[in-house]
Amino acid sequence: MIKYNRKELRDKIYACWLGKNIGGTIGTPFEGQRQINDVKGFNSPKGNPLPNDDLDLQLVWLRAMDEQGPDAVDNKVLGQYWMEYVGPHWNEYGVCKSNMRSGFLPPMSGSFQNERWMDSNGAWIRTEIWACTHPATIEKAIKLAFADASVDHGFGEGSYGAIFVAAMESAAFMIDDLDTLIKIGLSKIPENCQVARYIRLVVDCYKRGVDWKDARNAIVHENEVTGLGWFQAPGNIAFAVLGLLYGEGDFKKSILLAVDCGDDTDCTGATVGALMGIMYGPEIIPADWAEYIGESIVTVAIVRGTGYFPGSCEELANAVMHLIPACTRTALPELASKGPWFEITDGETSFGELNAESFMGDEFVKRTFSRTPWSVEFKNVLFSVVAGFDREPVIAPNDEIKVKLSVRMIPECPQQNHFYVRWILPDGFRAEGPSNLYAPEPHCVEPVPRESIEVTITAGDYVEPQNVVICEISTPDQILPTYIPLTILG
Repeated sequence: MIKYNRKELRDKIYACWLGKNIGGTIGTPFEGQRQINDVKGFNSPKGNPLPNDDLDLQLVWLRAMDEQGPDAVDNKVLGQYWMEYVGPHWNEYGVCKSNMRSGFLPPMSGSFQNERWMDSNGAWIRTEIWACTHPATIEKAIKLAFADASVDHGFGEGSYGAIFVAAMESAAFMIDDLDTLIKIGLSKIPENCQVARYIRLVVDCYKRGVDWKDARNAIVHENEVTGLGWFQAPGNIAFAVLGLLYGEGDFKKSILLAVDCGDDTDCTGATVGALMGIMYGPEIIPADWAEYIGESIVTVAIVRGTGYFPGSCEELANAVMHLIPACTRTALPELASKGPWFEITDGETSFGELNAESFMGDEFVKRTFSRTPWSVEFKNVLFSVVAGFDREPVIAPNDEIKVKLSVRMIPECPQQNHFYVRWILPDGFRAEGPSNLYAPEPHCVEPVPRESIEVTITAGDYVEPQNVVICEISTPDQILPTYIPLTILG
């Protein structure tokens, strides 16, 4: 059980958003420049923080949690809010919205024909909302960070980056040792992914006493070797980690070093500022910088409509504080398997038996990233089902594509169940394969026959530009069937 002092918690959340605003404002004028910079401070008028989509989208996710309830938020809910409130059509933002309009649900919306942007920066830069609403509750934070990232990055490096940063930020509510936070973040992603390789590179440079400029150039060289190039998550996360390491706890120095590395400087500066705000609270933020930027949050990417969004760091911190109880604890302590039972208190902060070692482990990423990138997951009160194509979902007349269905009972429902599968297909299409599934009790480790089945979908003589295949899954214990819509382009 976590007990967190109210003032200490709010101070860290407030410092996170203020640090985010400061770092983003300092970095924005240099965004996209590829040379080593020599930035001394702000290059914008006093009292006027610059707009930054890194922060904007998190206001939309806050609204989603508030309106739908935190436990109801998944990648499909975030996808709908994306379509409703996020205006820009650039890069992966445009790709995912185009895919969702065509019927591809997340994470397919972030995977389909998105080779150019799956590894880019859009997701790891907007993880603070998941960490702040789930302080020291890492598994929930990274689960939501991936749900967010999957909308526009699918199973790319951009999603690994979001998991890494969200884990560090959530853990930073309990741990202020940077080396430990980096180890925690790395434990959550595959050892051989590009994000992990770049981070290990910059950590090694720092430990060997390599000059920061040479470390920066080593990252740039790695971009050339891997072919990832600029504006991608692995290199820019490494620039942010460089700023944190070589800044050695100095807020100004850390942000300026990250921005001096170039590339996506509003993202690197903002993330460094946010993480240091969580680690150390408002005391780490220099008074002259805090006074210079002021309190306002200026947005650029939100289509506001009639909706309310926090307009200052104070308002945002207050809104997050109101949400935390719903995000981090259950009404009954015995249901705390959903995450550490969390209490905001006026007494002293206590983390019980939690320690850095308890935060380590890659179970989530192993479970999640073992799926095909052409998959979707649906959950209800009894079970979860994953439906995934064996290849990119595009089909020609008389062509075939395979769909794998896997079903699991949720941990709170200990019974075992038979499930019945029926397909609703476009004219001329046919489905061949088993029509029933069997789910063992949820804590069964070994897979059992019929827990997963494979069905072959064959097109007819004519296919439409957009073809929707609907899988109906029913069980005697559920009063309504579950319907899974799967889009296949012609």
